[in-house]
Amino acid sequence: MAEIEFERRLERLFAATSELSDAGAFAERVARRLDAGWMARRWLIGAAGLVGGVIGVSQLMVSNLFQRAEAVGDSARLISTSLNHLSNGTDWVAAASSGGGVVWVAAAAAVVMMGFVLSRVIGEI
Repeated sequence: MAEIEFERRLERLFAATSELSDAGAFAERVARRLDAGWMARRWLIGAAGLVGGVIGVSQLMVSNLFQRAEAVGDSARLISTSLNHLSNGTDWVAAASSGGGVVWVAAAAAVVMMGFVLSRVIGEI
């Protein structure tokens, strides 16, 4: 029985605690420390993003991606021109059977398919 009385008295003492005189200053110090931690994290994340961006751009430049993209653009213009000629009344079968027409039709189909794949991948992200 003595233990139950002691625990009840202890609970009453903890329930009736008074606020310490430096509670406001303590809360401010804790808030400043937390804010400083978040500021450091923001700077660290920003610096890591900047370094990652620089590395990514340098890798793109080393891999000649821009020259490859320009070559792909030239190929796309040729495909577009070929498709325009095909849609201007020329028979598809005759155009496909002549010279490199099959290659251009296959390239156009590949470009369309890559567009669908890319849109699917972006939709999944």
